[in-house]
Amino acid sequence: MSEQTKSFKPTLGLLDATMIVAGSMIGSGIFIVSADMLKDLGSAGWLLAAWLITGAMTLIAAVSYGELSGMFPKAGGQYVYLKEAYNPLVGFLYGWSFFAVIQTGTIAAVAVGFAKFAGYFFPALAWEDVNTFTVMGLSIHYAQLVAIVLIVVLTFINTKGVQTGKIIQTIFTSTKLISLFGLIIAGLIVFKWDVWHANWSNAWTIQKLSKASDGSINYEPLISGVALGAMASAMVGSIFSSDAWNNVTFIAGEIKNPQKNIGLSLLFGTLIVTFIYVMMNVVYLGTVPLTELAFAKDNRVALSASEAIFGSSGTIIIAIMIMISTFGCNNGLILAGARVYYTMANDKLFFKNASHLNKNIVPEWALWIQCIMACALCLSGKYGDLLDMVSFVVVIFYVLTIAGIFILRKKQPDVERPYKAFGYPVLPVFYIIMGVSFCSLLIAYKPQFTWPGLIITLIGIPLYYLAVANQKKS
Repeated sequence: MSEQTKSFKPTLGLLDATMIVAGSMIGSGIFIVSADMLKDLGSAGWLLAAWLITGAMTLIAAVSYGELSGMFPKAGGQYVYLKEAYNPLVGFLYGWSFFAVIQTGTIAAVAVGFAKFAGYFFPALAWEDVNTFTVMGLSIHYAQLVAIVLIVVLTFINTKGVQTGKIIQTIFTSTKLISLFGLIIAGLIVFKWDVWHANWSNAWTIQKLSKASDGSINYEPLISGVALGAMASAMVGSIFSSDAWNNVTFIAGEIKNPQKNIGLSLLFGTLIVTFIYVMMNVVYLGTVPLTELAFAKDNRVALSASEAIFGSSGTIIIAIMIMISTFGCNNGLILAGARVYYTMANDKLFFKNASHLNKNIVPEWALWIQCIMACALCLSGKYGDLLDMVSFVVVIFYVLTIAGIFILRKKQPDVERPYKAFGYPVLPVFYIIMGVSFCSLLIAYKPQFTWPGLIITLIGIPLYYLAVANQKKS
């Protein structure tokens, strides 16, 4: 069989797809981001509200995507949906942003998170300036090298076929789900009601928290407009932690009965993760004083909670949980991401070699080009900044994709829809309103999160026309 005649084999069932959804969502974010969210919001009520709003948005988006996945059950997912609803340029802008930072930046950030927490067991990986060396004027940390090795190893494993990646995903996602549920149960058992009541004493006042030079905490109540901006800023963390749920749509060509199983896996996976995220924050607020959570060392709120639950052994427990979580998360990200570049290459909008499948029926070249980009972002040390910058762009593309449901019902009314968007049109409209509000507030109050992300995306416009011009020459 030649490379050109190969096609993906549907070998993944509903459980496998659900593990990819949940495993790709849960990385290191839930263990860390609540600290910065509390600095922005300064209240227990609004912290949980931010997670609940994010969870509701994620669930609405997931059940809405079920319709699109049923219409276009093939590799490429969101790239294909945007191309079909709008035009090839919009699809390409998403694919370009996905390659430039959304997927590769997430892979880099998650890999470095793995390496940092491995520092509990290997002191050379501790994030200190002393653990660096210089190559060609570039300061490199040992943890960055471990992150690169992790990305390379997982990429190599995924070149050996989707079955290998599936086994890793199922094992590591099952392990981290069991571990997280275990941590939640343990937290509820030792729940400290005095801490909980103290944290809820001023639960619905949004106030900015900062630490003075003498160690005291400053409380700055925010007026309504600024408070909305603070909410949007805080939700950057919860949205980043809840992202990547759509990765399963990228591998539709490898899922059995994709018209049914993709929609169900999106529902089950996002529902499980949303429940875990909300309950983890309940445990945080029921075991550790609010100001200690907000100013936890290196933002490691889960570590503070684990130490309150398990004592000194809590540090080791959380370090192991995060290493398991990030390892499984990155496997899912690496496995799914390459399928987008494969589909773009078949549309002659990406490197030609990315359109080929190897003997194991996986896009090996696309996997390696993704690996190279993610490793470069690891070395740059700027992946965290890039992810913050592009967070609102991710939501814009989600809004455009869900709006595409309305467009496609007009443009392609006769296409089979084995699954229709739940709550249509009310819930999709609600998501669009929430998404536009989130992005507008970031533009108004946190421009540092917006314009750089837009610039990265808009760079894709000349690249698209360059690719189209090359098509005409060939």
